[in-house]
Amino acid sequence: MNLILLGAPGAGKGTQAEVICDRLSIPAISTGNIIREALRNETELGLKAKKFIDEGALVPDEVVIGIIQERLKEDDCKNGFILDGFPRTVPQAEALDKMGVNIDRVIDIEVADEKICARLSGRRVCKSCSASYHTMYKPSKDGVTCDKCGGELICRKDDHPDTVLERLKVYHEQTEPLISFYKSRGKLVVVEGQEEVEDTTRLTLKAIEE
Repeated sequence: MNLILLGAPGAGKGTQAEVICDRLSIPAISTGNIIREALRNETELGLKAKKFIDEGALVPDEVVIGIIQERLKEDDCKNGFILDGFPRTVPQAEALDKMGVNIDRVIDIEVADEKICARLSGRRVCKSCSASYHTMYKPSKDGVTCDKCGGELICRKDDHPDTVLERLKVYHEQTEPLISFYKSRGKLVVVEGQEEVEDTTRLTLKAIEE
């Protein structure tokens, strides 16, 4: 089964991708991960991507699409895959169609913006050992230092409220149109993100197995 996971930053796509990967024994393909792998392996497209990354620029569509195309040709994708983070735009989705890649289902995990802001802006990471906490859902004992090593807990730049709002704005402008794109093709299934991860997982698996 070939799947795409959609959802705003902080909607919990990564966790759901891992569960689906285990359940269906298919690889979860994250754009960021495969670009890093291409850089590590110094492939032709990886070196092209490096040029843009070194300049602090976004990797252009043609390079990202080429890297995705290479990854989908690998043996572990023969029985299916989960795409997480690609496509991000309608032109990227159209490029996927032109590759001849058939997508069986697109799972859109929907979480309200205010809940995402609360989730992300409340995250704290240990500066020393990278252990993860949350001010509401998983606080450390004193809320300031790490329970594991005593290191200082910090809010990552990506999780600052202003940054979260900007990321959501970009998502709504660039990625949200994919919902209509795949709905019109009869591929879309909407999953309402729940407070408990396990409840979202149950709904996600139901959406896949129906």
